[in-house]
Amino acid sequence: MLNLFSARPENVKNELLSGLTVALALVPEAIAFAFVAGVSPIIGLYSAFFIGLIAALFGGRPGMISGATGAMAVVVVGLVAIHGLEYLFPAVILCGLIQIGIGAARLGVLIRMVPHSVMLGFVNGLAIVICMAQFGSFKTINLSGNLETIGGPALWIMLSLTALTMAIIWLLPKLTKAAPASLVAILSVSTIGIALNATLPRKMAATNQDHVVMTVGDMLTTNAKVAAVKSVRESQPVDSSGTPAESPQSADAISVAMSQLDPAQTSIRAGLPLPFFLSHVIPPVNLETLWIILPYSIILAAVGLIESLMTLTLIDEITETQGSSNRECLGQGFANILCGFFGGMGGCAMIGQSLINVESGGRGRVSGVFAACSLLTFVLFFSRWIEMIPMAALVGVMFMVVIGTFEWASLKLYRQVPTTDFLVMVTVTLYTAVMHDLASAVIIGVIVSSLAFAFKHAKNVNAEIRRNEHGAKIYQIHGPLFFASTTQFKEIFDPKQDPECVVIDFYFTKVYDHSGLEAIHSVAQKYHQLGKTLHLTHLSQDCQKMLKNAQELMSFDMMDEPQSHVSTDRFNQLQPASK
Repeated sequence: MLNLFSARPENVKNELLSGLTVALALVPEAIAFAFVAGVSPIIGLYSAFFIGLIAALFGGRPGMISGATGAMAVVVVGLVAIHGLEYLFPAVILCGLIQIGIGAARLGVLIRMVPHSVMLGFVNGLAIVICMAQFGSFKTINLSGNLETIGGPALWIMLSLTALTMAIIWLLPKLTKAAPASLVAILSVSTIGIALNATLPRKMAATNQDHVVMTVGDMLTTNAKVAAVKSVRESQPVDSSGTPAESPQSADAISVAMSQLDPAQTSIRAGLPLPFFLSHVIPPVNLETLWIILPYSIILAAVGLIESLMTLTLIDEITETQGSSNRECLGQGFANILCGFFGGMGGCAMIGQSLINVESGGRGRVSGVFAACSLLTFVLFFSRWIEMIPMAALVGVMFMVVIGTFEWASLKLYRQVPTTDFLVMVTVTLYTAVMHDLASAVIIGVIVSSLAFAFKHAKNVNAEIRRNEHGAKIYQIHGPLFFASTTQFKEIFDPKQDPECVVIDFYFTKVYDHSGLEAIHSVAQKYHQLGKTLHLTHLSQDCQKMLKNAQELMSFDMMDEPQSHVSTDRFNQLQPASK
């Protein structure tokens, strides 16, 4: 990874400035994910506040930022669309309870089973997803209700301001580290953007855009118009191809919908959050409600923890410190319970914002707490000013996060690592980039890596064969005996041609599962049917215990040998059994 996140001493000034930078970057993310989930942007902002605050205080990774995320929003949108908003908040609370249960059971350590190739693919895919997401900021909605890329002077101004933001973030640390480069870039470009919007004529802006320099407020309005147009089109009759039929009436309806937007959808200004049962309809408390929300809660819990624990692992690597995966599960659980109680959409760790925090000098819990409190302060008191921030400033910050996140050295790994590991990395990267599903990408990567490992070791079972002076045949097994290697194991033996006394020496191997046990039983039966004696030796203690439990069902004799390679004399004493 590029050396953009080198270790820095933790101090209060860095923590506070870093938290402010993160809070500014959280605003458009929370709004965008709220629209993805089909809920009000205020719900997204409240969710980012509660998740960010509680996870920063009680989570397992200081310096990691949590909030409303796209991974959770994709799951939430189905629940809201099918059953209504009132079922969302109990589902988020149940999600938190499940996460607490996972943390209490200490299952968070399972993240250690994720191979490094999967981690590389996850990081690279995430960088691509973050990069692709920024191109949405270059779009606006036209008078017909369709999204289009901004053009003309507005496009060149936005590209120039984005490049200026990236240049400041890159060059400023070479001159001074007194303030986070990302915060300086946002404030500088915001000053320029506000000045340009105040002086340049409106006709230079893209179609149906309020300003020449697109701002957070413009993005909020565009998203609200997109949601309104979508609602109108879904209510229109469809033609034979299944697409809404265009008519003068539908065009008029779209125009009216875009001109009569709900003020709550076009501003981030709001009051203090209230418990959901005071501001929303409460679903009936019964088993039917439980069965409705349970599948969504399980998926939300799994997606949230996978993304959070992967983020924790990444920040651990960058900061060269160690977080607690089990504590993170507990912290995320408590955060989602409180978030759902106050009418939030749930959330988890945010990799992009976590990297901004680390890059800006945030190492402790203060930065995460201050980011969450700053976000709530924006909603309560400074919404007008936040809505004036140019999107170019935030896009530039995220582009620099992309550059720092992508593991550029991994592009050369195809010559340095096994082919299967490189293919796993590429698979996870492509799946993440195409499907935008980080949790599924990790699961697929772990499964593919496990299958590749099993296939590789299935071929490693072989035997060194020798005989003692009494004619007993000794098979000294090498390689692991588990489900994938049982066929290879059974093909080693030749019961018909073997002598009356046979010994299987497990000094260099181990029986790992029930399939291995059954393979031994199958071999033993063949010798027993031929009236021959089979002995097992040098079994590990756990293998002995497993085999003793099933020995009365099997046809072999276990020799209690110590775990040292001194049994040659014992082998030499073995004589063919008399029939």
